[in-house]
Amino acid sequence: MHPSFRVAHRPLISFVGKRRWPPGPQPQRPHPAAPAQLKETFSNFLEKYNSISPSSGKNAQQNSRRLIFNEFWEAPGRLWRPKIRQLEDVEIDAVLSGGASLR
Repeated sequence: MHPSFRVAHRPLISFVGKRRWPPGPQPQRPHPAAPAQLKETFSNFLEKYNSISPSSGKNAQQNSRRLIFNEFWEAPGRLWRPKIRQLEDVEIDAVLSGGASLR
């Protein structure tokens, strides 16, 4: 019989209490270890952050025109093809073989 069958694994770490998730989003506040200067200016930062809306004017038009591609080959060739030169099959084989197949 293997030792793993005789003795069940018991983790070395244990957590006190039940797992409870907060019911909703927590209020935003600075990190407790943040410098005092940052804690003082955090409310100003939040005001500026909340005042910026992603769907305002010109940016909304740009975001609606932006296309999202799941794979790189779905994007236009100008975005993913090398501009300097095309790689030859010999070079690709040399790289993939770790340099062992140098012609």
